[in-house]
Amino acid sequence: MTGFAAASAAAVQATLSVELKSVNARFLELGIRLPDELRALEAGARELLASRLTRGKVDLRVTVTRDQSATDARLNQQALARLAAIAREAASALRDAAPLGLADILRWPGVIESGADDIEPLREPFAQALDQALQLLGQARMREGAALRAALLERCDGIDRIVAELRTQVPAILAMLARKLQERLGQALVPALSGSNHLSREELNDRIRQEVTLYGMRADVDEELQRLATHVVEVRRVLDTGGAVGRRLDFLMQELNREANTLGSKASAIEMTNAAVELKLLIEQMREQIQNLE
Repeated sequence: MTGFAAASAAAVQATLSVELKSVNARFLELGIRLPDELRALEAGARELLASRLTRGKVDLRVTVTRDQSATDARLNQQALARLAAIAREAASALRDAAPLGLADILRWPGVIESGADDIEPLREPFAQALDQALQLLGQARMREGAALRAALLERCDGIDRIVAELRTQVPAILAMLARKLQERLGQALVPALSGSNHLSREELNDRIRQEVTLYGMRADVDEELQRLATHVVEVRRVLDTGGAVGRRLDFLMQELNREANTLGSKASAIEMTNAAVELKLLIEQMREQIQNLE
């Protein structure tokens, strides 16, 4: 599910900002970008994200803005030397590029440090900001989930409508097909076998009726319609239950699609073919939307 959230927290001589972005994905994929001084907190952040989220491609970005007027702020000579080496290499490759200014140098991560124990004053503010961002992201995803739920229920109504219409049409369709098949078999077989001593006219008619009955049984789609209706009921139940429903609904979409395919393969009239096509369209629309659900 998509969403964006940002939160910040104040620390000693610094401000910590957290941004969370989530886009659709089948599984949970975490991308975490932390400043060097917070690298030790990455494992805890990853564990917290995995405990609160179950699906989506989630990017966490954290920045630390330090108070440059802090009395213990000082230049990190090693970071400054690395930056100088990078600047020289870039200048040799891009001769027209402007040199780094003082403001650029001071903003470079790690150039200004405030002591070796910086992570401890940041640990609690980081946890607070991340928790707040997760709450805001959850609210955004809940709003999107409510909209997706309404869209899915609308398509469930469409499937129910098609199934109800087919239930009323199928008996008449099968009866019409049975009459036509019986007439054609009679026209084809009776003249050919009328001179045979092996079968009487009544036995031939019985054989034709048996064939028509078998054809009607193969063409009957009542079982498929019942399963479609049952799966739609389960989709509604899962949506009403809430929580992490994405994978469960994925499975139900597979089952709905299987029944729609079977219905199409048994189609013996244009009405049934059209219904199967409409069903597959609605199911595919639902499947695409479900990719956005956790």
